[in-house]
Amino acid sequence: MSLTGALGSDDNPLRDPRDRRLSRIAGPGSLVMFGVTGDLAKRKLMPAVYDLMQRGLLPPGFALVGFARRDWDRQDFAKVVHDAVEENARTPFAEEVWQQLADGIRFVQGTFDDDEAFDELARTVKELDEHRGTRGNHAFYLSVPPSSFPVVVKQLARSGLSDSEADAWRRVVVEKPFGHDLASARELNEVVEQVFPPDSVFRIDHYLGKETVQNLLALRFANQLFEPVWNGNYVDHVQITMAEDIGIGSRAGYYDGIGAARDVIQNHLLQLFALTAMEEPVSFAAHDLRNEKEKILSAVRLPADLSTATARGQYAAGWQGGSKVRAFLEEDGIPADSTTETYAAIRLDVDTRRWAGVPFYLRAGKRLGRRVTEIAVVFKPAPHLPFEQSAAGGLGKNAIVIRVQPDEGVTLRFGSKVPGTAMEVRDVTMDFGYGHSFTESSPEAYERLILDVLLGDPPLFPRHAEVELSWKILDPIEEFWATQGQPEQYDSGTWGPAGADEMMARDGRTWRLP
Repeated sequence: MSLTGALGSDDNPLRDPRDRRLSRIAGPGSLVMFGVTGDLAKRKLMPAVYDLMQRGLLPPGFALVGFARRDWDRQDFAKVVHDAVEENARTPFAEEVWQQLADGIRFVQGTFDDDEAFDELARTVKELDEHRGTRGNHAFYLSVPPSSFPVVVKQLARSGLSDSEADAWRRVVVEKPFGHDLASARELNEVVEQVFPPDSVFRIDHYLGKETVQNLLALRFANQLFEPVWNGNYVDHVQITMAEDIGIGSRAGYYDGIGAARDVIQNHLLQLFALTAMEEPVSFAAHDLRNEKEKILSAVRLPADLSTATARGQYAAGWQGGSKVRAFLEEDGIPADSTTETYAAIRLDVDTRRWAGVPFYLRAGKRLGRRVTEIAVVFKPAPHLPFEQSAAGGLGKNAIVIRVQPDEGVTLRFGSKVPGTAMEVRDVTMDFGYGHSFTESSPEAYERLILDVLLGDPPLFPRHAEVELSWKILDPIEEFWATQGQPEQYDSGTWGPAGADEMMARDGRTWRLP
């Protein structure tokens, strides 16, 4: 459920009134999608639009406009959307729902530097205003490489597509990455905000649309149980992990030169860090939530010696899921001397009273033991144990683990007596899983985020200050790694390079085994 109050009209006849998962309904408008031939559009964006329509959360006159260089007409694009929906939608396919969506599908052929194509796009959205009742409300989704952002945004300005009339809105949605360092992020932001006002710029980080990420806020601030111990008096350290069991696949052209830290730590993991460490916001309105995230990001301090507080690696050949897999340097399109890391681990310290002395460890990698994203808040040992040493030999540190994917939920680890006549204490877990506790399925992240764009509801979207603060944290680490030559090798199917374990061992800690 969205973090802010209900908005939008409630007159959509397709909406099931018993469905409380996404309670708000978008008003009149359209989504203009650039990059419709890409994998993201087909696997996530088009199915998410259908799922919203199927659940009655889009208005009957909603329109979906595709823009690409392909020699397609409207029917060709509708077939692409139809196939994407049939293959990837979460909700059942219903012909009457599809027909309602199909009636609002349009397509414009052209390239990003083609003035006439954008003029045709302007005529198309005007036609939608007149015949579909979109009322001048249009969101432009840039599912394109970052290098194309400036030319598309400038074309939107030249053609008048970015201009909104009274009581109407125009918005732009920008996919990550938001630059490749602080300087490029600032340049990109300047280009976008010269055309669209800050409140009309939506920077997509799909992790923030995940149910469990938002449940982190509910866990902390809706319960008296956790927040009193959510500080350095009780917390020993925090681990935030994003592990993938796949390699780079066909992404060599994008991934080489980017690496694990720029690809996911700068955005996904630093956003998870901010939500874990921030103070309680005055409200969950966008500006209050963003203010607290920015405060905590600005309080981050990097350790003085990055050689002992960071680690990086490249996956070597090995076994994954019973199959032999290639090394990163053997992947198609990867130079034999590439220094791009596929594993990155960093330690962050936070200069606030709440977190003084509590290290945060962030790690991300490919070809690791299993696919998992989690936040583990690990607590200090009890100051005194009135048991014999042998009785508590199996007792570790208490922990709260928020599982973001794939098995969304929360696990609480604590000590309990082993059944029997002797006093023996060891770790047990108490588990909450979304699939077991709620009959409703969670909305897919892009459903929630697209709906929020159409509603103009921005709490889940980082503003440019958050992006710049994230790059300020990562840039010194990237600059240091650039002087260190080849990353350390680690076998595929393991949990990363030895250097990452040594980094933790220096602090007297170990990585959790998810």
